[in-house]
Amino acid sequence: MKREIITTGDGSKTIQIMDWQEQYHSKHGAIQEAYHVFIKSGLDLFNDQELNILEIGFGTGLNAFITLIEYEKRNLQIKYTGVEAYPVSPEELEQLNYLEELESLSRKDNFDLMHASAWGKEIEITSNFHLTKQQKFFKDIDETDRFDLIYFDAFGARVQPELWTVKIFQIMFNAMKRGGVLVTYAAKGSVRRAMLEVGFLVERLPGPPGKREMLRAKKQ
Repeated sequence: MKREIITTGDGSKTIQIMDWQEQYHSKHGAIQEAYHVFIKSGLDLFNDQELNILEIGFGTGLNAFITLIEYEKRNLQIKYTGVEAYPVSPEELEQLNYLEELESLSRKDNFDLMHASAWGKEIEITSNFHLTKQQKFFKDIDETDRFDLIYFDAFGARVQPELWTVKIFQIMFNAMKRGGVLVTYAAKGSVRRAMLEVGFLVERLPGPPGKREMLRAKKQ
């Protein structure tokens, strides 16, 4: 499918799938969305601990990179697992402007290592941030009781409804520790009902710019 780099509302870039008219991040602001959904509504719930994070849709690495920027403020030790079936190409990564927009040029080596590191191996990005990238489909995730926090950042249900089903959220529920949290930009009623069916407690929260609501789910 044809892909192109576009500039979103906050000046940060993302990838658009032309055939679907679907973007990797919100067209209203890639960085704004990442901070609102995954940091403010997810990472900010945790402090002073070792944290296991699962990202559904590693994509451009934006969510992982922002987590790397933010974790030290919360005294966290991060083990980050990013799952992606179709990795972004080096040519596309070169066109993204996250380092500049986040004023984090000093972390270029970290960003480059995230993308250059081998798939299927745990890599030390910093002493307290370890990354494992897994190239596979979300349905093939088989971990149990491992993750404290899940960033659910799959393509939307409009174009990939199979990623927002009871079957997928059962996999998420199984992979999560008790007390764990899942956050996503989505707010569709069918998504909320699928989460509830597998046992999550679900709350609606104010959404990022351009969206009225988002969802946060907890495993008791």
